[in-house]
Amino acid sequence: MMTTLFQAPPSEGPRLRFVTKLLQVNWLLVVLVVALASIGWLVLYSAADASLEPWAGRQMYRFAFGLAIMLTMGFVDVRFYLRWSYLIFLVVLVLLVAVEVAGLTGMGATRWLDLGVVSVQPSEMMKLALILALARYFHDLDDAQVNRIGTMLVPAAMMALPTLLVLKQPDLGTAVLMVAVGTVILFVAGLALWKFLVAGLVVAAAAPIAWTMLHDYQQRRVMTFLDPESDPLGAGYHILQSKIALGAGGLFGRGFLQGSQSQLNFLPEKQTDFVFTMLAEEAGFMGCIFVLALFALVIAICYVVALRSENQFGRLVCVGVGALLFVHVFINIAMVMGLVPVVGVPLPLISYGGSSMLTVQLGLGLVLSVSVYRDTRIGSAQSGPPR
Repeated sequence: MMTTLFQAPPSEGPRLRFVTKLLQVNWLLVVLVVALASIGWLVLYSAADASLEPWAGRQMYRFAFGLAIMLTMGFVDVRFYLRWSYLIFLVVLVLLVAVEVAGLTGMGATRWLDLGVVSVQPSEMMKLALILALARYFHDLDDAQVNRIGTMLVPAAMMALPTLLVLKQPDLGTAVLMVAVGTVILFVAGLALWKFLVAGLVVAAAAPIAWTMLHDYQQRRVMTFLDPESDPLGAGYHILQSKIALGAGGLFGRGFLQGSQSQLNFLPEKQTDFVFTMLAEEAGFMGCIFVLALFALVIAICYVVALRSENQFGRLVCVGVGALLFVHVFINIAMVMGLVPVVGVPLPLISYGGSSMLTVQLGLGLVLSVSVYRDTRIGSAQSGPPR
């Protein structure tokens, strides 16, 4: 069984020379990532009152380190990730369990694990580990097997176990992200639409029970979302100040370093969760549209690479990474606009934070690998011949 899980599946495709790999790297994706990160540096520089410290400078170093890893991952054969995807998932799952036993607590949540040399956040790592595991699982299935009830027990467990562990930390935002990305992969893998409808009805029916299981602060966030004016100086302060800053930016913004809400510190968490609000105040509606266009291009490239891939594993990995980016961007922007409750989801490549940025870069490194090895046909562990 273990040999089957970690063996190299049969495959077809030319051995690529280094020059060929360079030519097949999607350099447009790399340029777009650098552009988004550069916008993030400018926003963090402004957030610190025209200073590289404490955010912009550190973000630059972290991005440079992550970019090197991202490019390196692009040159690694996609079959390497397929072979070790289950092991990666199991290791990260063990780390999530370890968080429950010996995790570090900060700001009321236990999400970090001290490994001695560095502290890691396994929930961030699980986003990609889940994508890899689900992609490997469905890659090994024939089309006729996808919709069998028994077949769906394994991916359901893959999604449920880490989601429950992350909810216990508690981290509602990451749990929602994992469920959303997993659902997209299930849909693209060929799961029948009626099964999603049934699952949606079950979730809706269980909503009252889920409400009672939420922590007090999570319930307050939902109530604040429904009526932020009920506590303008308390629970509703964040979202009200965010809306003021969004409206103050107008069409073209107040200008770089000129945002009153952010520069006068009315806007809370302006370097992390509410960084898009600060961008909107200084760059205005047009600046926001430009940033959203960059994100849309990055996500579109993920799906174009997926369509070009000759193997199911690569297709599902790219779809998963694209979905992860989309859900991140959607929740963060909807959150600061008051369209969804505040759940602490950062804006990829722009918000300050090492774990989140590295997760995005690792995911895009996988996309680069699929792009470079897009002509490689990989067989499933069961069927043998490449597909």
